[in-house]
Amino acid sequence: MNYNITVKEFLEEAKAGNIDYSDFSFRLFKEAEKLNKKYSLLQCIAKGKAKKGPELFGLPVSVKDNICTKGLQSSAGSSILDGYLPPFDATSVKRIKEACGMIIGKTNQDEFGFGTFSVNSAYGVPKNPLDPARSCGGSSGGAAGLTQALDMPHVALAESTGGSISCPAAFCSVIGLTPTYGLVSRYGLIDFANSLDKIGPIGRYVYDTALLLSVIAGNDPRDSTSLQVAKKDYTKCMSNDVKGMKIGVPKEYFKSVDSKIEKTVWAAIKKLEANGAKYEKVLLPNTKYALSAYYIIATAEASTNLARYCGMRYGLHLKLEGNFDEYFSRVRSKGFGDEAKRRVILGTFARMSGYRDAYYLKAMRVRTLIINDFRKAFKRFDVLAAPTMPILPPKLSAIAKLSPIEQYQMDVLTVPANLAGMPMISMPAEEKKPIGLHLIGNHLNEDKILRAASAYEVMR
Repeated sequence: MNYNITVKEFLEEAKAGNIDYSDFSFRLFKEAEKLNKKYSLLQCIAKGKAKKGPELFGLPVSVKDNICTKGLQSSAGSSILDGYLPPFDATSVKRIKEACGMIIGKTNQDEFGFGTFSVNSAYGVPKNPLDPARSCGGSSGGAAGLTQALDMPHVALAESTGGSISCPAAFCSVIGLTPTYGLVSRYGLIDFANSLDKIGPIGRYVYDTALLLSVIAGNDPRDSTSLQVAKKDYTKCMSNDVKGMKIGVPKEYFKSVDSKIEKTVWAAIKKLEANGAKYEKVLLPNTKYALSAYYIIATAEASTNLARYCGMRYGLHLKLEGNFDEYFSRVRSKGFGDEAKRRVILGTFARMSGYRDAYYLKAMRVRTLIINDFRKAFKRFDVLAAPTMPILPPKLSAIAKLSPIEQYQMDVLTVPANLAGMPMISMPAEEKKPIGLHLIGNHLNEDKILRAASAYEVMR
């Protein structure tokens, strides 16, 4: 049988009993190994066997390296967690297994999610299947790269803090869905920043992401930030119709954007208008403060979270010599990469007595202003449309020449909605082109962004 089929076709064939699971598994893992040697997309491969069952019917699912998976190394792209095998599954992974999804491996990423280009991993730099000389985007670079490269049915489980699903989805020309903060349980996630982290899917088609979101979304008593929402079939939110839909286009999101990206995204918006949607430009005045506020909040939370990696509980440990401070310093100096160390120092400074009011608390007030900007806009519009990234995927050689500040500035379009905890979906504005159309919705309005995305997918 030819397994170069979509996720939807796979489920139909599986329900009809037409899938030879032994043959399918053999070909899948052979292809995964081949792609990994070529592009470094996976931290490890889990050679399981697909099994027929309800809901997902053995559908292959890869898991980002910072989401705990029982018995598989879950290292968040960091040497300090090298060899860590969780004795439990994250809630999202557990729900995928209960729905008879097959976990095929852990995808490569920036260390603890610290990066925009997936160049900060301890397990090699994932290469973009569209052009191996260029970045996959980050921090879920391996997830998006594998989704693009694997010509077999597959959905990736990824995670976003400031754009780590949308950015690689745009660079690899696939679909990345970041849900409302709290819609998907964070239990079992190796945290970057607790108030920002969101687990979500990356797929080849809008249907793929809606399907996986349907499986993983829902309340979890083990996560105190989990929302009290009922289970929902998000595939039923899809539509070919955008008639009457009101789309806001933020003026601020087109500043300093590559001209080719601007032209392509505007063409996409005009196409939505031609099919019955109405668009209008809108102002989000506090956008200019979002990047600064994000990096203060994110690094402050990250420095707190990374304090647990001391070489005593799990992961990297060295010979016990010297006092506590000396031992911890040796472990952390060896285990953390340069970017992790940089963010620990920045975050610790922002939390210090005397600086907390000047930086962290002020950033939190700015965050509230940004949320209010979005809420005001969503009183008038169903979704907001903008470019996902301001640039095309850069060459890996060019990234090496960028300063940390220059790299941070690449998150300017994805950070505001992530700060606000809004749902968003990035999809190719043009087929097989690394230019993302970003559709942002109000809290728990995944149905509206899925409707707009699925309609545009048909008309594209």
